[in-house]
Amino acid sequence: MTTEDGRRAGTGPGEIADDGSAVEFYAALPPDVPSAALVHTAIPAGTTVLELGAGTGRVTRPLLDFGHPVTAVDGSAAMLARIEGARTVCSPIQELDLPDRFGCVLLMSFLVNYGDRDALLATCRRHVRPDGVVIVQRDTDGRWLDGAPREWERDGVRYRKAHVERPEPGIVVATMEYRIGERRWTHTFTTRRLGDEDLPAVLEAAGLRLDGFLDDDGAWFTARPL
Repeated sequence: MTTEDGRRAGTGPGEIADDGSAVEFYAALPPDVPSAALVHTAIPAGTTVLELGAGTGRVTRPLLDFGHPVTAVDGSAAMLARIEGARTVCSPIQELDLPDRFGCVLLMSFLVNYGDRDALLATCRRHVRPDGVVIVQRDTDGRWLDGAPREWERDGVRYRKAHVERPEPGIVVATMEYRIGERRWTHTFTTRRLGDEDLPAVLEAAGLRLDGFLDDDGAWFTARPL
């Protein structure tokens, strides 16, 4: 399935957020401890974290457990209602303008590939302290290669690439299917390539500079204010 603009939609039981994400699906997933641990190792103990696109708190919860005060931001009030122990702010990321500045601004879940890249990174820059760090997770294209798996299972969830198309170089429109027991959801979205060669200029336009990578695949990178 595709949307009217070919970019985002979702189906399945429970509420569907504006970006096509299914609230009940993400609420059913276990906490994402590995991602939170990666962030934790990259910042000093007790660093304040602004988590953009927090969803139902899969990373929020373990970040709190690691001792980081978290402000969780999402455009879906239904998603944020599942989060406990953190300050929550319901707002589109690109429109966020808090008076606070944070030691770490976190933009994960491939949002830098899916959304308005310039506006998202501008929000990151607007809210990071001068001595703070922005941590971003990007889509590194590997899962969209022709030889990549089309179906797999993890943590009791069955994943399937129901539809993949490439309308132009560097752009993939995909529909993912998720099944937990008898429950089934789909999510259609567009991912736009952000290669290593693009990073310096893209970050500089937002007032940031590339600081380094947190993993061998380069999916997680850090940026600092200029």
